[in-house]
Parts: sequence; C-alpha cells; structure tokens
Amino acid sequence: MNKTLPPFSCSHSPNLPELLNQLGCTIVISTYQAGKVIMISAINDNSLIQLPRNFQKPMGLAFKGNKMAVATTNEVLILGNAPQMAPNYPKQTNTYDALFLPRSVYYTGALDIHDLEWVGNEIWAVNTLFSCLAVVDEEYSFKPKWKPAFISDLSPLDKCHLNGLAMVNDKPGYVTALGESDTPEGWRKNKSNGGIIIDVESNEVIARGLAMPHSPRIYNDQLFALLSATGELIKVNTQSGRYEVIKKFDGFVRGMTRHGDYLFVALSRLRENSSTFNDLPIAKRSLFCGIVILHMPTAGIVGYLKYENSVEEIYDIKVIPGFKRPGLLNHEKAEHRMALTSPEGDFWAVAKTEE
Repeated sequence: MNKTLPPFSCSHSPNLPELLNQLGCTIVISTYQAGKVIMISAINDNSLIQLPRNFQKPMGLAFKGNKMAVATTNEVLILGNAPQMAPNYPKQTNTYDALFLPRSVYYTGALDIHDLEWVGNEIWAVNTLFSCLAVVDEEYSFKPKWKPAFISDLSPLDKCHLNGLAMVNDKPGYVTALGESDTPEGWRKNKSNGGIIIDVESNEVIARGLAMPHSPRIYNDQLFALLSATGELIKVNTQSGRYEVIKKFDGFVRGMTRHGDYLFVALSRLRENSSTFNDLPIAKRSLFCGIVILHMPTAGIVGYLKYENSVEEIYDIKVIPGFKRPGLLNHEKAEHRMALTSPEGDFWAVAKTEE
C-alpha cells in the first residue's frame, strides 16, 4: 500500500541545508498554481523546513531593504520585516529571525502582473495584459511608464506577453516577451520560438527567435535569461543579439536569482492538459518541479530540491540574505492584526474577551 505523502512533500540534495546555512539565506518561491508563497530554510546542516502561506495566485516577488512585494491576481501586497516582533510571535516564540507582516495593499485589478521590481521608491510591474511597464500606486490601477515600440496603443489584449524585467543600475534595462505582436494574443501563433528581448532605453529589439524567454537578469554586467520552452540558461550578447547556452535543464525553467557565486533556478513540471505548454519542446522532458542551484564559475549543479506533490509550477524565486529562518504572515488570517508596530516600539496585542 502506498503511503499518502503530506502536502508540499519534497526531496533535496543532502548538501542543500548545509549550503543555505553557509550562505546565511532563505529561498522564497511563488507558485500561482498552488496559491502559495513558500519560504524554504535550513533548520540545521541536515534538514530543511518550509513555510507556505496562502496568496491568491502569486506571481512576481520583489525585495528592497526590509520590504517585500507580492503580485497576486488583483493586488500588489507590500509586507515589511519587523525583526523585533519575530522572537515573540505568539504561535511560535523564539523561532524566527525575521517576520514579514502585511503593511499595505494596492488594488490593481486583473492586470496579469508578472515580474516586479523597486525603482527608487516606486514599484514597477510588468503589466502583461496591457503590454507595458507600469508603476503601481494609490491613484490608479496602474500608471504606464514604457511600452515596446511595436505596441500601437495601451489596451487589455496581451498582445506580446511581456513578462520579464532585468534591472541595470537600479533602472529597468531589458524586458522579455513571447512575441513581437500588436494583435490580441498574437504571441501565441509562434510561442515556442518567437520570443524577444528588448533594450528598454533604446526600445530596440536586441534578440529574436527565442524559445519563450523569461527571467532576464544582469549578473556581472552580463545579460542572462531563461528559455523556458527548451529548458536552457543563456547568456546574451547585447550588441549582436547572439547567445550561448550556459546550461540545459530537464524542465520548464522560469524564475532565477543569484546569491554570491550561486544561481538559483526554478523548474516547473508542465501539466498535460495545459493548452499553452503541452506542445512545447520541453514538455516531455519536464519531469519535476523544484529548484536547481548552479555554481556560476563552473556552471556545475551543486544542489536541488524536488517537489513530490502540491507544487507543479513555480513563477518566481528570490533569496533573502542575512536571515536563516524568516517568518511570513499573510493578510487572510487574523494574526497579523495583532502585530502593532511603530517607530517607538513594537507590540503584540492581547485579544479582548467579551465582558
């Protein structure tokens, strides 16, 4: 008789807890398929622990200082770390070395936001529905800041499936899209090899014919990206548009972040009934969902985590440096309302009993 596994069961390379301990960090992933943001921490050099929290179809994640942003179906949530509150969290005292609490919510509506980044004090979002980069604030659902030159007008038609944003010197530098189209969902006609990378400043397409590019990132002044449809990590020459394959994975790669010499890459296991993904070149080799850690100087795989159930698709992955066991409260449950923070001091409120 097969034993039923508990939710979010996973296996991992034996060295992964020790690696996270040595790096002094925690992994954070978003999975819109499971409706969770999950923090993955090392308890010691031999064991990991996960902290899954409910969010409505979370996508892009962004961190700046003590702030965390999460893009969901209709909102962008801002959470703040209150480290003084962490040791006294009533449900688990002396457990966390950080505690992210809900601080504000922007009601954006269903923009299909993908990547998020802080630009100064503004939150920039890849607004996939309107094919633009936009600022999230309290005045509107979004304020458009930039669109590809081939997009004739701002309309909610997902014309090119703009998805990824790479920052250069704390400013938007490059974006990825699944097609160079100005028609409603026109990117779908050539989705497996019609992807592009655009230089935001010049608004020029610098690379074409890419296999579903996602997660563009600048590391050591070089542009990297993931080709989801072929499972490849590439390095792009921004002058010629040519690229070299750094590593090929057996999975749909989407979501990438760096910490020190290590690159954390997220892989998804594609659903057979997905009309968007089931005919991609990688579909039959998309064997598991999880995380692969790459040593950048050698391009060697040095660790992994594989989900056995619950999580099949990951969108984003980030690393929180300096915290080995952070906590996270969402805005669905009442606990966060008991956390009272101020510049003068932080307190856990005591629930009043009825007289």
